[in-house]
Amino acid sequence: MKVGLNGKVVLITGASSGIGARTAELLARRGAIPVLTARSVDKLEKLSATIPGEHALYGMDVRSDEQVRETAARVVDRYGKIDVLLNNAGYGEFVRFAPDVPISHFQDMMDVNYLGAVRCAQAALPYMLEAGNGHIVNVASMAGKMATAKSTAYCATKHAVLGFTNALRQELQGTGIAVSAVNPGPVDTPFFDRADPSGQYVRNVGWFMLPPDKVARAIVSVIETRRPELDLPWTAAAGAKFMLLFPRIGQALFGKLLNRK
Repeated sequence: MKVGLNGKVVLITGASSGIGARTAELLARRGAIPVLTARSVDKLEKLSATIPGEHALYGMDVRSDEQVRETAARVVDRYGKIDVLLNNAGYGEFVRFAPDVPISHFQDMMDVNYLGAVRCAQAALPYMLEAGNGHIVNVASMAGKMATAKSTAYCATKHAVLGFTNALRQELQGTGIAVSAVNPGPVDTPFFDRADPSGQYVRNVGWFMLPPDKVARAIVSVIETRRPELDLPWTAAAGAKFMLLFPRIGQALFGKLLNRK
């Protein structure tokens, strides 16, 4: 059974571009009330002009405990609820692990990609528990299941997001609150402007990259069905399962394909 989206308040992090922006647009067209958050208010305002119907925007840095709590409280003051939290904020940088890589490379990425999701869930959860209903959707990655070279920090953050998601789902059983993970493979978004400034990885895997509209539709489907987890594309999902079951064979067969950064 699908959950109706009309009037649902959906708090979206990392909404200024890419998957977050496309999902916000699609949710608005389905009758939901997207609440757009990101660090760049200018980008949010430009996006706001393209979104039909009721919506809101707030400047918010997921690294700030105070900003996250205040934003959640402001959303509830305005709308009386948070029906769905979509933890989408995140970034990557493809860097080979080496003694001269600063620890901050790992700390900063973990602070945004993983702890950002934790902060937002912690801020929204009390309101959901009070309502006896809600949905936390974490955008993780196939990198959380199938690690590749030059992404030790990024893969670690996405493994952490998946572990957090799966554990939280167990804790919230019986509360009326669903917890889901969406795990896309490479997506054609500005993510790679920072992750892959040379363009090498994009050139190598461009044929395999997902269009952001497809990922946005998948996220909306997960919200509607409250599905616990969705991997896409199916080929990457099958590859991740194969690598888990047969790591040595998988490395021999797919190692060169996976490590094209």
